[in-house]
Amino acid sequence: MTMTPDDILKQISEGTILEGPHWTEPVQVLTVKARGSRIEIQSVGLNTKRLWNKLLNADEFDGSVKITQTGQLAVLDGNPTHFRLAAEAHRIRLAYQYDPHFAVSVSQVDPLPHQMDAVYGHLLTQPRIRFLIADDPGAGKTVMGGLTIKELKFRALIERILIVTPANLTDQWRRELHEKFGESFTVVNRASVSAAYGRNVWEDNSQCITSVDFLARQEDILNLLRDVHWDLVIVDEAHKMAAYKYGTKVNKTQRYELGEFLREHTDHFLFLTATPHKGDPDNFVLLLQLLDRDLYATGNILAEATTHRENRIMIRRLKEDMKKFDGSPCFPPRHVMTLSYRLSRDELDLYDAVTDYVQTNFQRAMAAENRNVGLALTVLQRRLASSVAAIRLSLERRLKRLKELRKLGKIKQEYGELPDDLDDLAETDRWRFEDEVVERLTMAENMAELEAEIEELDRLVRQAKHTEKNVIETKFEELRRVISEHLSGRAERLLVFTEHKDTLDFLVGRLTNLGFHCCTIHGGMTLEKRIDAEREFFEQCPSVMVATEAAGEGINLQFCSLMVNYDIPWNPNRL
Repeated sequence: MTMTPDDILKQISEGTILEGPHWTEPVQVLTVKARGSRIEIQSVGLNTKRLWNKLLNADEFDGSVKITQTGQLAVLDGNPTHFRLAAEAHRIRLAYQYDPHFAVSVSQVDPLPHQMDAVYGHLLTQPRIRFLIADDPGAGKTVMGGLTIKELKFRALIERILIVTPANLTDQWRRELHEKFGESFTVVNRASVSAAYGRNVWEDNSQCITSVDFLARQEDILNLLRDVHWDLVIVDEAHKMAAYKYGTKVNKTQRYELGEFLREHTDHFLFLTATPHKGDPDNFVLLLQLLDRDLYATGNILAEATTHRENRIMIRRLKEDMKKFDGSPCFPPRHVMTLSYRLSRDELDLYDAVTDYVQTNFQRAMAAENRNVGLALTVLQRRLASSVAAIRLSLERRLKRLKELRKLGKIKQEYGELPDDLDDLAETDRWRFEDEVVERLTMAENMAELEAEIEELDRLVRQAKHTEKNVIETKFEELRRVISEHLSGRAERLLVFTEHKDTLDFLVGRLTNLGFHCCTIHGGMTLEKRIDAEREFFEQCPSVMVATEAAGEGINLQFCSLMVNYDIPWNPNRL
């Protein structure tokens, strides 16, 4: 059946693509009109851009003229909001080509020069990021990590992102990435894995945050990761992925083995830590080998590269070196004072008595190569140096446990191998381990030796109680003097750090009795309670915050200008 002109006009319109013997190339219709029984078509060649004007009979459209693409007139009746969003998305996708700092423009942050230098001067210049940022605490590691994520996403270089942090920092990372960078991450823990009902939670979520121990110490969780590849992995507090070298033997912790696993399952690998070096060159080299296993084979090569400023995979800036854009310091200068004090006669007698007990048993433990008993005695010595209350309570608990062993007729208490990463355990885990070895382990070989140790401990407990009851503790008096000088009558806040929970409780009790407003942060508190304590410390002035090192994790106390280290950590990196 022959088509009529009206039928043809219904099929052909502006933009229609035609092919046929009347043209030497495919053409696009510009206008189409009926001329009686014929059709006039003006068109342009797709290849040559030549203009064509043809007058065709209607019957020629039955076979010789082929419509290859139907033309559609532009109809401007779409949703203008959707059009604007699409245009904005296209602009953002291309913006980094014209604005090299585009992530800064669309984020709720005002980065500092050292943060800009780390992200744009070091990380984004590398085709494959394998880098350690080891700036001082307070440098803004989350900001640097967030800017890196944002820039790489704008450049369409990453989609799947995994952030590995200590357990108590997972929610802080999630919150800050959402508030400052508009990035939504899923916190993966045992509850979320169980709720997945057999699905692989790592595959279902392209942006995940999880804790280092959740991955390192649970084989079933790690197995779910084996078939998943990440574009970017960020490890916060990366020094916790530690390995230790003894001669030619390397002891790898579970966290270190996790680092090796992640190294092979990601394109970009970023480490963040304020304490990269533990004073052990081999440990530091092993940490860097998680980023690049071949770059630094020995500590000597690393030292030489650092000396010549040729370390290509890390940067470290101290607080004193960090400046604002106007050249002024980011942080006020630190004025450090060492406060000395002289023990009273009773305190010195107690110190000597406990030290003699520790040294005698420590020598026996070392001769027997019993590292666990050696640790127990070392912990006692540390608590002795902290406060009379801390050593008294520790001796009491040890005495009670040894009496239980005597009652049961047992002497030797088996205990697992001493972990190499004891210092890097979560605070509550470390306390629990230390308490276990302090209370349970003894070098006694028979019941007579156990009885002798119980008698010695009983004597030390009585001596500690006498000292605590009848002597004003000299160390605390020095702290009280400092507080009185700097807080009395002033709108100031003082932060006091201690290593031990028993000492924290002692200090809070004494300071509260003296009329000071006290708040606390320690490893046994949830992040929400720590944030509440931080707010109380900020709003109440003057006030004293007594805290353990848990206050340095996920809490911002930079509004406080006075700080006292009541205990000196045995690892200076913990100061």
